[in-house]
Amino acid sequence: MPALTLVNAVLLPMADAAPGAPDWFVGWMRVDESGRISGIGPGSPPPEAADGPAATVVDAGGTIVAPGFVSAHSHLFTSGLRGIAPGSTLYPWLQAMSEVFRHADAEAMYWSTVHGALDFLACGITSAYNFTQSRVSWVFDPATARSTVGTVHPPEYLTRQFDGAADTGLRVMTAIRLDDEAAPEPQVLGTFADMVAACAERTPADQHLGASVFGAVQWAASPRTAEIEAQVMREHGIGNQSHFLETAQDVEVQRAKFAWYTDAGVLGPALLLGHFVHPTDEMVTAAAEAGCGMVWQATSNGRLGSGIADVVRFARAGMRIGMGLDDQSCTDQSDPFGNMRLGMYTMRALHTDASVLMPREVLRMHTLGSAEVLGVADRVGSLEIGKFADFVVVDHRAPGTGPVWDVYATYVMACGLRNLKQVYVGGALVSEDGRCTGPLAADVDDALHDRITRAARAAGMHPALDPARQVPDARP
Repeated sequence: MPALTLVNAVLLPMADAAPGAPDWFVGWMRVDESGRISGIGPGSPPPEAADGPAATVVDAGGTIVAPGFVSAHSHLFTSGLRGIAPGSTLYPWLQAMSEVFRHADAEAMYWSTVHGALDFLACGITSAYNFTQSRVSWVFDPATARSTVGTVHPPEYLTRQFDGAADTGLRVMTAIRLDDEAAPEPQVLGTFADMVAACAERTPADQHLGASVFGAVQWAASPRTAEIEAQVMREHGIGNQSHFLETAQDVEVQRAKFAWYTDAGVLGPALLLGHFVHPTDEMVTAAAEAGCGMVWQATSNGRLGSGIADVVRFARAGMRIGMGLDDQSCTDQSDPFGNMRLGMYTMRALHTDASVLMPREVLRMHTLGSAEVLGVADRVGSLEIGKFADFVVVDHRAPGTGPVWDVYATYVMACGLRNLKQVYVGGALVSEDGRCTGPLAADVDDALHDRITRAARAAGMHPALDPARQVPDARP
């Protein structure tokens, strides 16, 4: 790609500035031909910034330029089920969604993932940790807090999800579930290894942020699941993000399983605790002392009535915090601005302290903080020399938000998707005014509607606005 020089921008690099150095400034940024940042600073570009290939100059016109958002906990394949089970808590909602995916084929999973990934890009999310839908469709029984095998799909059911994310240009860390309770262990380990290799082979190198274990101890029947997860983490040199203590249902059963991870030796910097809404003080202390990270889904936790994850408490204990948009079927809008605001305001209400979480802090959680917990902060999460040039252009004047008294407060508290004008990945424009510019954007809506409604009908479910069931209007 051609080099690019951005000028006249209000830059929020989100790098941890040295003491006394400004952490935002009006200035410039240069992107080299590899799509990485080769220079950044206040004022006008110095003469030496012009060295090398001639760059296209883009005048930002005083707009705010910040890193693309990083969603550290996402399920891209759920993009076609927004609004499903609107009054349900976690497990009834999950059961309704699972029925659809039991009847979906590999191409339905491909287009669902494409739709989710393009939606992320259009909303300024340039990197995501993606929990793929397992080849095994599990049926959860709330009475026993155990899962049973529903449908086992062919490998393409999973690998086409890898393709869906890869084909959109989104940077992605791919989480794969072991499904150790569905098959003999040698087969489980072999299949997992094959899928780790496949996600790397099928994703362009610059987009591939790595593979991860889709931690499943919350739904497991025995401590053996934690032991196998620990084994593959060591063998493949990868991390693990576990949905843990997400819901208020059967809290004591869930809490008892924390010891499974402790006994298996999993607690440490490579373990991320997704949700972590209902831990005891002892669990928080143990996780923090071990170096575990935590990923916060403020919008999802509210939508599903899961509870409030007290990230202020976790941060004070020493835990690293990232943020995620979770399922698009339980956040419904892939809105990182809304996610930040809902989370920040909830913390302020919980602690009855309006200063307990400030705009820059929550923005860091959704950018550099998320990159740090995922172990990819050397590549994404902030605007620094050597990192990928993934950034958003936000115009606080269109629509106008009034005088800017505090740049971070205006960006986080007053701006939103309506102000998001452009999204760049690797210095290339991927979305403008909420519309993705890639070749799949023209086909994705029709493909998603066709395939996901077909799967839903097979499960006995029908969209409220389903052309296959609507009666023609008989009025004259």
